[in-house]
Amino acid sequence: MTEITDVAYRPGLNAPIGMDVIDFAELRSRARRREIDLGGPQRPDFHHLIHVHADADPLRHTVDFTEHVIPPGGWLWVRPGQVHQYGALTRSRGTIVIWRPGFVPVDPPPPETPVLPAGARRNAVDLALRHLVCDYADLGSMTLEAHNRSLRRLLEVLLLRLAHAGSAPPPSIPSGGPFERFRDAVERDFTRTHRVADYAAGLGYSTRTLTRATLSATGRSAKAYLDDRIILEAKRLLVHTDRSSADVARHLGFTAPGDFSKFFRKHDGRSPLAFRAEARGLELT
Repeated sequence: MTEITDVAYRPGLNAPIGMDVIDFAELRSRARRREIDLGGPQRPDFHHLIHVHADADPLRHTVDFTEHVIPPGGWLWVRPGQVHQYGALTRSRGTIVIWRPGFVPVDPPPPETPVLPAGARRNAVDLALRHLVCDYADLGSMTLEAHNRSLRRLLEVLLLRLAHAGSAPPPSIPSGGPFERFRDAVERDFTRTHRVADYAAGLGYSTRTLTRATLSATGRSAKAYLDDRIILEAKRLLVHTDRSSADVARHLGFTAPGDFSKFFRKHDGRSPLAFRAEARGLELT
């Protein structure tokens, strides 16, 4: 069992406030200094935008129990709070942009899988990255305030280009709208209440409004979205800690361990302990 390492944002000494741009070699160097195992589960409180160079080897990267392969020229966006693990970084080369939540005014919906832009879209994404990297390195030509403002705009352009580089455009999610507020409330309170009606009442919406907004943004109902978040945290705790099933149930707000077991089996098809054993490659005794 490997515990999750919580990683706080800590940029380089010369980095602008709120964001940083590093290559894979620098990431390995920083991890050694901070004694972070990049191959182990880690939960950063900031965004990672991982880009594998076009002439490099693919990179395996696991995000919340899903293993991805970032191809040469590909990108993967890891959000704050997600548990992720790097593959063999020494076998690949690339660039990572990291930034704190709120550094850009609005984060477009990140793709859940690696993105490999092609044709004109690839050229536009590559140009946006080059412009960002160039401006990032040009620290002395403007005031710090102006430099940060410039980097915010350039990062936003890169994110928008990536959000539209796939085969289908991302859903339009109004800033500060019902789904965004529901998403934030779920992240804050999913261990306290499992009822969509409670979130609706607290946010001043009807349950129907939250369901419509969540369906539009994710293709899932509000209840399914909430249940998915509970299941994800349950899996994180089962795999990355040695807490008992009853302790996990209490942490997630279930009044009885049996209710948690039924809930978990309904969504995963296995008991909590059977999931743990399979995820760790063990036999259930």
